Amino acid sequence: MDRRENIKVLLTGTVATGFLLSSGCKPDVDTTTTDTEIKGYGRVPQEILHDKKISSETFFSDKEKKMVTILVDIIIPKDEKSGSATEAGVPDFIEFMMKDYPKFQTPMRGGLMWLENFSLASYDKSFMDITHEQRIALIDQIAYPDTATVEMKNGVKFFNLIRNLTCTGFFTSEMGINDLGYVGNRPNQWNGVPDDVLKKFGLSYDQRTLDTCLKIEDQHKIAKWDAEGNLIG
Repeated sequence: MDRRENIKVLLTGTVATGFLLSSGCKPDVDTTTTDTEIKGYGRVPQEILHDKKISSETFFSDKEKKMVTILVDIIIPKDEKSGSATEAGVPDFIEFMMKDYPKFQTPMRGGLMWLENFSLASYDKSFMDITHEQRIALIDQIAYPDTATVEMKNGVKFFNLIRNLTCTGFFTSEMGINDLGYVGNRPNQWNGVPDDVLKKFGLSYDQRTLDTCLKIEDQHKIAKWDAEGNLIG
């Protein structure tokens, strides 16, 4: 399965879109900014203090952070077009979200514990110690809500959470935006009203309009018509 393409499809759906709108993005702010110096994109002093507090705290243990790193790269692996989720900074984004939105903490920590126990029960090894193929075999059982068994419901909830966070972190990063091919608003060139429309209404451009407004390189290709609809240039 092409996970990256399926994730792009998910991002156009209502569930993922709602998550993107509700969770926000990792702030691009200088944490050394003083309370009276608002930089970045205009954060107020209270927000700057909040960001400083979050930056000074750590949520994930070393083992949890390693598990998250493995999981996000399974969800969005490196391909010929873009780097992996880890290369886009997704683990740090998820760390930030755990502290910025504390309601995520229990589901995330409990989910990582559930996955570790699932690995121990399945292979008698920690999730950190099993092979990549074994990890995929475990995750495939919780990655598809429509086909997952009832016994996997807790794992499904956890994987939905980390998948949504991974997608949000990746596709709001510079790498992810480039991966989507989004270029934003860019100036273009309007070549004027099509010739057949001008002819239909008996109109044409005068030379001043052609020179100052349309600025078309091949102006001689623009047809001109008189009031009777006869080609005059």
